[in-house]
Amino acid sequence: MICDVFTDRPLAGNQLAVFTDARLVPEHLLQPIAREMNFSETVFVYPALKGGHARIRIFTPFNELPFAGHPVLGSAFVLAAPLQLPTVVLETGLGLVPVVLERDGPRITFGRMSQPLPTVSAEPAAAAIVAALGGVKPVLPVERYVNGPTHVLVTVGSTDEVAKLAPDLAALARATPAGVSCFAGSGRSYKTRMFAPGHGIAEDPATGSAAGPLACHLVRHGLLQPGQEIQITQGVEMGRPSTLFARAGGTRERIESVEVGGCAVTVARGEFRLQ
Repeated sequence: MICDVFTDRPLAGNQLAVFTDARLVPEHLLQPIAREMNFSETVFVYPALKGGHARIRIFTPFNELPFAGHPVLGSAFVLAAPLQLPTVVLETGLGLVPVVLERDGPRITFGRMSQPLPTVSAEPAAAAIVAALGGVKPVLPVERYVNGPTHVLVTVGSTDEVAKLAPDLAALARATPAGVSCFAGSGRSYKTRMFAPGHGIAEDPATGSAAGPLACHLVRHGLLQPGQEIQITQGVEMGRPSTLFARAGGTRERIESVEVGGCAVTVARGEFRLQ
């Protein structure tokens, strides 16, 4: 199955391939298949082992990830369609991730995942990252969030500045292997772009694993109240507009929950012939 995630219409959002029964796929072919798909991520689904409804493995074209946002949400939409369950629990490399689903009749209209709590630290390569972005002037501290993937959050002055970013991708890859999420906004509306050349991804159209840390970042620095939800626009400059929703609960000093939501649509079904 191929679906577009963090969008309610085909050919937008972030592409995802989901192999709904990977039991017969040889282990040594998982990474080459993900490279063949050449999406940000490809998911392979297996029977549950630890109390979830299914176990998933997530691969970029270059490596396996313990957790990522749009693969979890997209997989929940794909797998829950025939199950008619209000919540689907997926087993990831970081443990169980529940996804609460909303429906209009049989059609799933929205999903909201509870993400692993990120760890936060100062970014030691902040100066090199800022230089590679074109010398932007960060509004908030440049910090690193790890919730499986590693994301560096850079807050710039305006949404126009985000739209005009033209980073030196080679320099950015040298500065950090992490994804670099640049954002701006106010109130409950934010715009972001995410660059990950260190992972072979020049720009990502929708990054669910960075959306949760963005909400955490805003709460921690007093720009958002705990529990308030923000709407994040991403992917516009790539021609794949995406909409993500995120909120962080707890307090400024202690984040206790992170939730990220959005829509997804299935756009194709097919089969691979490997012999």
